Amino acid sequence: MTNFIVTIFLFLLTFSSLVAQNLKISSNGRFFVENSKPFFWLGDTAWLLFKKCSREEALKYLETRKAQGFNVVQVMVLHDLKDAKNAYGDFAIEKTDVSKTVVTNGNNFNNSDEYDYWDHVEWVIDEAAKRKIYMALVPVWGSNVKANLVSESQAKNYAEFLANRFKNKPNIIWLNGGDLKGDEGENVWKMLGKTLRQNDKNHLITFHPRGRYSSTDWFHNEDWLDFNMFQSGHRNYEQDNSPNDKHHFGEDNWRYVQMDQRFTPVRPTLDGEPSYENIPQGLHDPKFPRWNDADIRRYSYWSVFAGGAGFTYGENSMIQFYKKGEPNPAYSAEIDWREAINAKGANQMQFLKNLMLSKPYFERVSANNLVTNQEGKYNYIVATKGKNYAFFYTYTGRKIEVKMGFLSSKTLNALWFNPSNGEKIKIGKVENKDIKTFDPPNEEKAGNDWVLILEK
Repeated sequence: MTNFIVTIFLFLLTFSSLVAQNLKISSNGRFFVENSKPFFWLGDTAWLLFKKCSREEALKYLETRKAQGFNVVQVMVLHDLKDAKNAYGDFAIEKTDVSKTVVTNGNNFNNSDEYDYWDHVEWVIDEAAKRKIYMALVPVWGSNVKANLVSESQAKNYAEFLANRFKNKPNIIWLNGGDLKGDEGENVWKMLGKTLRQNDKNHLITFHPRGRYSSTDWFHNEDWLDFNMFQSGHRNYEQDNSPNDKHHFGEDNWRYVQMDQRFTPVRPTLDGEPSYENIPQGLHDPKFPRWNDADIRRYSYWSVFAGGAGFTYGENSMIQFYKKGEPNPAYSAEIDWREAINAKGANQMQFLKNLMLSKPYFERVSANNLVTNQEGKYNYIVATKGKNYAFFYTYTGRKIEVKMGFLSSKTLNALWFNPSNGEKIKIGKVENKDIKTFDPPNEEKAGNDWVLILEK
């Protein structure tokens, strides 16, 4: 009996430590906080994790992403309602009705009559929690709503099921929507958001929009929305010409941050879907160049330095867990996901998170006014600063002219930070007055990106 009591005590202690991980919004309304400490959202896009991965494959995925510094995984709970089953052949719902979930008695993986789709989802969520990874769950992908497969009443019943099933999990974030404009099925999205909030008071909720849109375009003032998310999308500057898009910012994803931060009340915002690594520019034509790790670094530093509360990475094969030899991969995927999981960009994102958390976090603000030689497109330099430091990012390695005197110190320490490997190069002390020019290492060209660090 004594051993039993000790076991129960240890379980409760472990569970309470996990529950304490729940995310909150910082007091200034601009960032995330976890246990009173800064939380930098470093997300990964694993849309089909629940659908395509076995337990062993899910563990490989989670272990690798943990080692790479990711702390959020964005995943669809239901992708295609006409084929809503997982790697074990377990169906999630009856026919295409989200309100009719298929649930068995028990939760025994070794008995197929007891282990169902939702048990598998719960198992993955629990394994992620052990690794301090949050699961950002998209209840149902937007294409199903656009096809009128989800009514308001079905959405209400389904959201009640989800909330009651998972509301006590410590590592849940709700991503309402799913690559769709908010006014397409708007009543369904509002019902999902409202019902999740009514039944789950503890977890944050946002909306994942279509490319070239932000949740601020429809839902900023909804009671259920806690933070904003935008999708800067997969098109290059020249491809950004669709009349169906509201915002034509091209590749300038920092503009969404500036736009979202003008709304009141202020809420955290981040790029929840920039261009994926190894995907063709514009998505659908494999003859176009593919976005690479340098492009992804640019999207991440541009949006975060502009004031974003984090960043979500994605890789073409990983979003669909493509296996070599599968027919008709989406977006011309070529690399087996078990290889793509170690793509260059995936291993480089942690350097951004570490940099941002290396300085006092909640005080940081945009500081582009300190750059005196600002230019557009790839030559754009984005800056952020706190009380005792400032960061300046250049994608092309061009010279950075800085208006000094913004910190109360006669001299400043200057360093170069390499976003591709996290290494620093010491420049030395510089006078903190007038305009100073800093010339990054190597030749000026796209992808020779550097961060200039100035600190007291």
